[in-house]
Amino acid sequence: MTAIEFNTKILNERPSLKSFALSLTRNSEDAMDLIQETYVKAITYRSKFEDSTNLRAWLFTIMKNFMRNGIKV
Repeated sequence: MTAIEFNTKILNERPSLKSFALSLTRNSEDAMDLIQETYVKAITYRSKFEDSTNLRAWLFTIMKNFMRNGIKV
């Protein structure tokens, strides 16, 4: 998958990511920051993503781990 295809696919997951981020943060501004951090990590580690796996689950895992590690957004 090319970088453009990858970026398009992760952007298409925004509604699902927003819902999940809101459930984690309970605050819309923090949720938007969390989505942004998730995108940064996903793009940074794009080479670790395997095309045959579930992109949404991978993104949710990045987001959940970001929150679990206690990093304030």
